[in-house]
Amino acid sequence: MKFQFIKDNNKKFQIRLMCRVLEVSPSGYYAWLHRPESQRARENRKLVCEIKAIHKQNRGVYGSPRIHAELKDRKKQVSKNRVARLMSKNNIKAKQKRKYKATTNSKHNHPVSPNLLQRNFGAEAPNQKWLADITFIPTREGWLYLAAILDLYSKMIVGWSMSSRMTEKLVLNALQMAVGRRHPQPGLIHHSDQGCQYASNNYQQKLKSYGMIGSMSRRGNCWDNSPMESWFHSMKTELVMHRDYQTKTQAKADIFEYTEVFYNRMAA
Repeated sequence: MKFQFIKDNNKKFQIRLMCRVLEVSPSGYYAWLHRPESQRARENRKLVCEIKAIHKQNRGVYGSPRIHAELKDRKKQVSKNRVARLMSKNNIKAKQKRKYKATTNSKHNHPVSPNLLQRNFGAEAPNQKWLADITFIPTREGWLYLAAILDLYSKMIVGWSMSSRMTEKLVLNALQMAVGRRHPQPGLIHHSDQGCQYASNNYQQKLKSYGMIGSMSRRGNCWDNSPMESWFHSMKTELVMHRDYQTKTQAKADIFEYTEVFYNRMAA
């Protein structure tokens, strides 16, 4: 227990009175007060500082396993249990997850592509398989929609677009960004859900013009596009659920920083 003076009407109780009340000898108190800090305590104090720095640097999303891995990469010889114990003692926690509801409008008359991917989410090289999807971000000005394209090899977000409306243009802009960045060779599999934006004639014609092969999830089956759904879930868990965006402009700036500066930098 760490002893402190107790103030009452700007007066301090005598040390001997405090020790008597707490059933501690004055000699024991003074011995504790002047006892040098142990080497283990000094090491723990320095380690906690480094843990806090890693936790802050990664937006508070790292729990003890990922922080331990980062410390290991930095050549720190420390056990997983020690990291977990120090984080618990100092109330250093990873941001908690929250479920989000997906929205897809698949009630349309456009042709639907077959599911060529069949949940085979492996890739041997970049630009072989892309996943595409749309999600929504709440702001005080209303919904902000985000369309993104993920490369299954690198797990990077190669294209994205944001808009106040969930339109065909939203997904076309994300596709054009991805193509402009990556210049993929013909034969790339482009996988999405059956939403009307992706099934539209204009979008499908764009895929053909780029030499891409369209693939779509089974209706109402989010697991057929799970890596893309997982990225949206992580982005919202690690960023959006901890924000109260007053404007869509604020949300756009924050999501841009998360995607390009934080996530893509780590995935590269």
